[in-house]
Amino acid sequence: MNDSDPDLPEGEEENTPTAAELEAAGQNSMFGDPAPDEKPAEASVEPAAVPAAAPAPEQTHNATETDKSQPYRVLARKYRPQTFSELIGQEPMVRTLANAIERDRLAHAFLMTGVRGVGKTSTARLIAKALNCVGPDGESGPTIAPCGQCEPCTAIAEGRHIDVIEMDAASHTGVDDVRDIIEQVRYAAVSARYKIYIIDEVHMLSRNAFNALLKTLEEPPAHVKFLFATTEVEKLPVTVLSRTQRFDLRRIPSDLLASHFGKVCGLEGVEAEEEALRIIAASAEGSVRDGLSILDQAIAHADLDEDSKVTAERVRDMLGLADKSAQRHLLNNLLEGDAKALLAAIDEQYSLGVEPLALMRALMDLVHKITVAQVSGAEPDAPSEEERSALGEFATKLGAGELHRLWQLMLKGHEEVRQAPDPLVSIQMALLRVLHASELPDPGKLARRIEQLANSAPAQTSTPSAGDTGTSAQAALPQSASLDWEALVDEVDRSGKMHVAELMRSRVRVIELGPDKLIYEQADNFPDDPGPEIRDALLQIKKRRWLVEKGTGDAQPTLREVEQEKANAARNRILSDPLVKATLEAFPDAELMEADGPNAKVARASGSKWN
Repeated sequence: MNDSDPDLPEGEEENTPTAAELEAAGQNSMFGDPAPDEKPAEASVEPAAVPAAAPAPEQTHNATETDKSQPYRVLARKYRPQTFSELIGQEPMVRTLANAIERDRLAHAFLMTGVRGVGKTSTARLIAKALNCVGPDGESGPTIAPCGQCEPCTAIAEGRHIDVIEMDAASHTGVDDVRDIIEQVRYAAVSARYKIYIIDEVHMLSRNAFNALLKTLEEPPAHVKFLFATTEVEKLPVTVLSRTQRFDLRRIPSDLLASHFGKVCGLEGVEAEEEALRIIAASAEGSVRDGLSILDQAIAHADLDEDSKVTAERVRDMLGLADKSAQRHLLNNLLEGDAKALLAAIDEQYSLGVEPLALMRALMDLVHKITVAQVSGAEPDAPSEEERSALGEFATKLGAGELHRLWQLMLKGHEEVRQAPDPLVSIQMALLRVLHASELPDPGKLARRIEQLANSAPAQTSTPSAGDTGTSAQAALPQSASLDWEALVDEVDRSGKMHVAELMRSRVRVIELGPDKLIYEQADNFPDDPGPEIRDALLQIKKRRWLVEKGTGDAQPTLREVEQEKANAARNRILSDPLVKATLEAFPDAELMEADGPNAKVARASGSKWN
């Protein structure tokens, strides 16, 4: 005890740590405690006088034992593949790489592409380990099964190997970043067999950066390998694609994902229901990383009073998914046309936390499974016997046409729910539309019904209809006079006197038409006489004077009246056809429309204003 510290109690001097101990304690707090077999820095102090730091727990490979001194690592990082045998769902790529290594036909640049979480970056690291592994004896060459024990393997796995350079192209997009690579590739590897550049999200490089890399990428030094990974391969220039060996990593099938998640749960010492693993695998959409992240969340979501078991009910609640039985109940309400029960079921699912878009997607998946089971004739794809039985019953009861209409209506509803400002209201209206669409007759049955009605209808008589009277009267007149008058009107029209031609078509009923002579009757009650205008036009066209005057006698209908009578006669023939009659009886509000021309006519079956 120093003289300057008189207030210190007696015996405190023995418990005061030295400067070396304080420094060691600071180092331990920053970088972790020393290994158990490491000698203490200061041996002169008795163990009883200085409280020793607790030794670090022994490292083990058993995943069920957690190192308390280390922060928790999420499952997606903890179970990242360390060998090609642990890389699931990519057997074709592994086989290709194995053959290339065995035959010494390794490309100088590889491109891994695929959706998120299928192992692109992990594959790049595995290739780096496979190319640089020297084996436990330090004498082995490249192998598809790296040992994981040699210095290159452990250094690459820990991300500290000096010759394996990982670069994130999202934050290194420019020419300067690529220029650094070009300058470094000239130098040989320091301690590894190959110097390897792993560029993740390579599509983020700028156009100039790609151009700067092309020459080096085409003819790199023998000791350099490039490994690219991207989720958007379509953004890469063709010049880059042609210089790399491309591997398209596939989505992982749901059953393989569920099996993999079951193994992870076993290693973690967690119980999980098979249906829960299937739900997680389906939600992962073929991505191992997404699935492991959901599984990590599900394990944390599990109740402690249930032995931390991951149940399907808890997973559905966590993901906001509808219960399978609730989905089938909702579909049954649709098919039975029970609108009140349908709305109540939607509100119940929404109150339980099920998102409207997820509910619509679940109904679409249900219709898809029923359709596939109906077409294939096999047992429906479902985890439980109860669900398989229910889907099989739907497949037997529903027709192919009904299922396809359900799918089309739900697909349209899914897009509306996704874009709607209020998804709940949108899904209610969309499913009500599906419900009321079920009341429409089946097109195939309707066609057969119309054909039956047409065959059973009495034969059409030859009695002329009322609309045929004008045509009959027109036929009784001299055909040459009618043709000559129509030709004369067309000649006036072609000469550019369209106003006069329209007067001749709509206001002149011909009584007598001869050489240089036109006797007519005016068809309207206009006070002005079109005769002078017609006379002047014929003089200019024919180069001689015409006698154009009003008269009395049997007059032909105007050309406009003839056209209208022909149209009415044709319409009456259509409406009197047995097939059309049967169609109008089946659809009382149907309309027969003339779609051509601005003056389209509509014939209604019952006079309703609705189409």
